[in-house]
Amino acid sequence: MSSAADRIGDIGPALQGRRIELVVIGGSAGGVDALIGLLPELPAGYGPTVVCILHVPADRDSRLAELFELRAALPVREARDKEPLMPGVIYFAGSGYHLSVERERCFSLSCEPPVQFARPAIDVLMESAADAYGPRLAGILLTGANHDGADGMRRIRERGGLTVVQDPAEASSSAMPEEAIRRCAPHLVLPLSGIRTLLPMLRTP
Repeated sequence: MSSAADRIGDIGPALQGRRIELVVIGGSAGGVDALIGLLPELPAGYGPTVVCILHVPADRDSRLAELFELRAALPVREARDKEPLMPGVIYFAGSGYHLSVERERCFSLSCEPPVQFARPAIDVLMESAADAYGPRLAGILLTGANHDGADGMRRIRERGGLTVVQDPAEASSSAMPEEAIRRCAPHLVLPLSGIRTLLPMLRTP
């Protein structure tokens, strides 16, 4: 297996010619700690929209937007139904509803059945974002204990988007990244430090 340094060196070639407008980041068990290591590194004036989705209990309100609002240099808010996606904003999926991205570049919330026992489900968000943004989407899948996100990453790859998976060897829970690697052969498999390097390099036209 290549070293972490070698894999971080793969970032430049993977980004060649890409212009990213939307970054979708998904995770489950261990995902909050992973995001704490990533989102505060995004600088003020960052161009792409960032949408984060973690598995949260359906019977309580998510406080993730409030948590990261205190840590991030960018505006942070919970995604709302029919709200347009704005560049340079970090959105979080709330609890109890699936979050989708419409082709008109706005959010949609729904109460459809859970996917992979989760609502919100990473697959639902990633698949809809892939259909809306195509090659201008980057999907990042972090640590997690089930297989949610693997089909979403495969759809992103099929639509020409960039696919990035956290190295399972360092993930708090390896099942989610391992399944994504098996199903979609991501462009990059990186340690968290590599994803931290990658994110500021993603840019809009």
